[in-house]
Amino acid sequence: MRQTNKPASEMNTKELASYIDYSVLKPEFTEEEIVDLTKDGVRLGCATICINPAYMELCEPYVKGSETMLCPVTDFPFGTSSTKSRVEQIEDVAKYDTVKEVDIVANFGLIRSGQYDKVLEDLKACAAAAHKHGREIKVIFETDALNEEQIKKMVHVCIEAGVDFVKTSTGFLTGHESHGATPEVIALMQKEADGKVKVKGSGCIRTREHFLKLIDMGIDRMGVGYRSVPVVLGLDD
Repeated sequence: MRQTNKPASEMNTKELASYIDYSVLKPEFTEEEIVDLTKDGVRLGCATICINPAYMELCEPYVKGSETMLCPVTDFPFGTSSTKSRVEQIEDVAKYDTVKEVDIVANFGLIRSGQYDKVLEDLKACAAAAHKHGREIKVIFETDALNEEQIKKMVHVCIEAGVDFVKTSTGFLTGHESHGATPEVIALMQKEADGKVKVKGSGCIRTREHFLKLIDMGIDRMGVGYRSVPVVLGLDD
């Protein structure tokens, strides 16, 4: 859990932006749109720009020399590739020196099936692939598809797997109500994590009030969509 003695409401734009993984993941984005949004995240001083792996070389020049780094999101948004494929995807992007962390989607169908041993084995391999290149790894649960017990169990699976962050949502789930990073689910994950793994909230963080509340709760990072970034930073007036 991130420790800060300053209330979020008293933080400046740069301090607030350091909590943000700026999401540039929509598959319909043109290269021009991806570059423009990457530049915007760098200008604001966001922690990372979350991009699809195909755009590493496109985005790299725009983060070099800045405090902002890239966070490629692998096996996105379903998390249903083979472990071999997932490891290869991670290794392919983790080798870049502009990468701060790698995100990956857990196989939440297996989680819902109670196949935690398979999920653990897979995530151990994924974590090892990221750590081999000195990168941290965040695991996306897709919490809106899970119940409370499945979420709690997955935090402990991730701790055992040696991952660095547990994360709520992709923002691309269909067929379920979309709640994303509610204070309730973040509090649940933080309690189970008990400081052994960091917590990232993503999905439905669209208001400044929600954003500031999660910071005051001690959240480590948040994924925020490009339209919501100026809103949560208070720059939309």
